[in-house]
Amino acid sequence: MTSPFAYARATDEQDAVRLAAQPGTAFLAGGTDFLPLWKAGLAAPSRVIDIGRLALDRIEVRDDVVVIGALARLADAAGHPSIRRELPGLAQALLASASPQVRNMATIGGNLLQRTRCPYFYDTAAGCNKRDPGSGCSAIGGVNRGHAILGASDACIATHPSDMAVAMTALEAHIELLGPDQGARRVAIARTRAMTSAARRASSTTHLVNSRSSGKSGSNRLSKRRPTSPLMAMAASG
Repeated sequence: MTSPFAYARATDEQDAVRLAAQPGTAFLAGGTDFLPLWKAGLAAPSRVIDIGRLALDRIEVRDDVVVIGALARLADAAGHPSIRRELPGLAQALLASASPQVRNMATIGGNLLQRTRCPYFYDTAAGCNKRDPGSGCSAIGGVNRGHAILGASDACIATHPSDMAVAMTALEAHIELLGPDQGARRVAIARTRAMTSAARRASSTTHLVNSRSSGKSGSNRLSKRRPTSPLMAMAASG
């Protein structure tokens, strides 16, 4: 049973940013990541903003870049001729991201902005600083075969669940954000991952911008079996 919440449907990008200014707000688009967390009691928004009907699902080639709308579906991006031809590493990462059913619903922006987590995040009896700050990290002394080797900390050793984010980092992609204070701005994807969760939630991701790489990129993942979280995700661009 979810707690009471307010619902609103954004009419455009500016309206989405305005509605999201209230604390406790969550965006809803494809819902493949957010809804399971909500049902499990791991997300408790006081207001849900439906952005699923905004005109942010286009994929366009502009001069020397490929621009992907934040609401484009993973399946549409993976099958787009320009992405398959010029950014094959990204297409490969998208195809590895989830089952066909999920790829048909999940959005580019939602995939990128998933919460960093591991199995202990879902176990409310275990310590997890991502779920309950200050409770510790049970993964450090627990079962951690699939956790981070590099870039971890004493507070958390979880990895980000997005295969696409790895490929876009290798491609040096940028994200276009729209926020209430700074307006529209473009941020390197690596810098976006370093932003605080509060800062990311306060902004609306509108587009992802990738330089055209003439097909010189690739992506691979290592996992025990699909569609489990990968033990390792790799991407390269030359």
